[in-house]
Amino acid sequence: MPIHLYWGEDDFAIAKSIAKLQTELLDPNWFQFNYHQFSGELTDNTISALNEAMTPAFGIGKKLVLLANSTIMQQCSQDLLTELERTLPVIPENCYLLFTTTKKPDGRLKSTKLVQKYGEVTEFSLIPYWDTKKLNQKVKQLATEIDIKLTTSAIELLVESVGNNTRLLWNELEKLSVHYHNSNSIIERDLVATLVPCNTQNSLQLAAAIRDGKIDLALNLINDLLNHNEPPLRIVASLVKQFRTWAIIKSAIEGGEKDHNAIAKLAEIPNPYRIKYLIQEVKSVNSEKLIGILPLLLDLEYGLKRGVDSLSIMQTQAIKMCSLTSQSQNKSLHF
Repeated sequence: MPIHLYWGEDDFAIAKSIAKLQTELLDPNWFQFNYHQFSGELTDNTISALNEAMTPAFGIGKKLVLLANSTIMQQCSQDLLTELERTLPVIPENCYLLFTTTKKPDGRLKSTKLVQKYGEVTEFSLIPYWDTKKLNQKVKQLATEIDIKLTTSAIELLVESVGNNTRLLWNELEKLSVHYHNSNSIIERDLVATLVPCNTQNSLQLAAAIRDGKIDLALNLINDLLNHNEPPLRIVASLVKQFRTWAIIKSAIEGGEKDHNAIAKLAEIPNPYRIKYLIQEVKSVNSEKLIGILPLLLDLEYGLKRGVDSLSIMQTQAIKMCSLTSQSQNKSLHF
């Protein structure tokens, strides 16, 4: 099929699939003539890509036109829609047109329906950090591609260390493959612990430390995040999102709601299966304290935007937030 749409947040998996498509379609000697890439954020580029896809391939092999970061599945003018309607049905069989986007296509748009009608749509969404079963399967899949073998405990530690970062996972597996192919022995957990740093979910770990009132752990995680050049405002955004989700779920539970589908809808969580994990995460803290964290995060964001020293203000606010949640837990234990 000459038309493809790759969408999702897993940019590394998309890049690998693009590379695979290039290998399958393009003759190396004619690569410069038959591979064309355009930025899909501009209408003129989209029209240029459509026109390029209509011209025959040169020499040997086929032609691939990539429209990266396309926006036509989120918004599409009537003029551009007309071009799509004119072009997509008649693209030559030896010319391939590939759209990529990180955002989920809007199925209500005529442009999206056109691409779905004439093309093949492939999703490349990141596996949720909490779905360890699928993350374990992903490690096994990539390990097979690299041709290495790991013990079950080694796979579990990789998931703990890397999480759903596919690019980082691939890099760490390649590092481990050097040892594997030199020793020709299965990779154990101890080797993973030695060679693979724990990079995963530090913002989420920080949220968990604050939720549990663990000041020392929270301060250490803040140091680690900043030492790894994680943008402070991105850390705050992750914390806000996590505590907002926790607060909504805990409030619903305290209000007597038992339907996981209804709670998922309130918390804007696509997969209701995740709710049971989130309920366990907020089991020991009440909604009042979770909601009370949000103004402190707002103050933190305001301070960072004003240029206050990142380490100092993040540590100060973390202590305040941990003190708030630890009081909540102490009271719940007392009663």
